[in-house]
Amino acid sequence: MIADGLRRRHIDLTTAVDTGLLGASDESHLAFANHEQRIIVTSDSDFLRLHSEGRQHPGIVYCHQQSRSVGEIIRRLAFIWEVLEADEMHNRIEFL
Repeated sequence: MIADGLRRRHIDLTTAVDTGLLGASDESHLAFANHEQRIIVTSDSDFLRLHSEGRQHPGIVYCHQQSRSVGEIIRRLAFIWEVLEADEMHNRIEFL
């Protein structure tokens, strides 16, 4: 639902299903994100740990599970997409 809402706003994204990474390790997701220069949107706190360990990434947007409605998540992600450039997100975490 979130991906559909963002696509309706013409935001370019991929999902774990799209990329064949559903069920893959966090490291695999991070490697894909780095290779494709795609920001990770997640509710998996392991990505916060990877960031704190100094792992390089194009950006992480973290939302604690069930802390926001789907509509609120879509609005906040669209706002981040509108106001931040890719280089501003490099090795940065944004919390929803």
